[in-house]
Amino acid sequence: MKYLYQLFLAFNSTWLIVVVFLVKEKYSFNFLNDCSIYYSWILFVLAPIILTALSFLVAIKLPKDSLKSSSVKEIELANNNFLPTYLGYFFVSLGVNDVPTLIVVFLIVYVFTFLSQTLYFNPIFLLFGYHFYFIKTSGNVKIFLITRKQLKTPGEIGFEKLRRINNYTFIDL
Repeated sequence: MKYLYQLFLAFNSTWLIVVVFLVKEKYSFNFLNDCSIYYSWILFVLAPIILTALSFLVAIKLPKDSLKSSSVKEIELANNNFLPTYLGYFFVSLGVNDVPTLIVVFLIVYVFTFLSQTLYFNPIFLLFGYHFYFIKTSGNVKIFLITRKQLKTPGEIGFEKLRRINNYTFIDL
């Protein structure tokens, strides 16, 4: 299950490349015949939002873990660290001129995102109220934590309902 979830997270994290391309190229769904192209664009944008919401339901099946408040040594907000990466994705998708090139670019980015398996940053998580943090534990291990909690002071709060995505990435449900 963990492997499938990692594939799913990598897909959700990179799918916005395709959304930007489809909007740029003014693609629309054929079944919306006389309707505005904007309805198609709304569906393009809603698809990754719905898939991300689904990822929270799937996360329940991941292995359980916890992190005691006494073992949190440092907290660093990571929300803004990934903005350059996503801006890069958007600029790349704006520069792609045809579907075969889009497929190749998407597959390359997807494979590298999946193989890195260190961070699964998905900006749509922000829409659901989640934040991203780097947490340094008392054992000097730096982990990536996805949580709705606002973290400010180390040792202030613990995490009893973590789900382990991989050895260094956790989501707090």
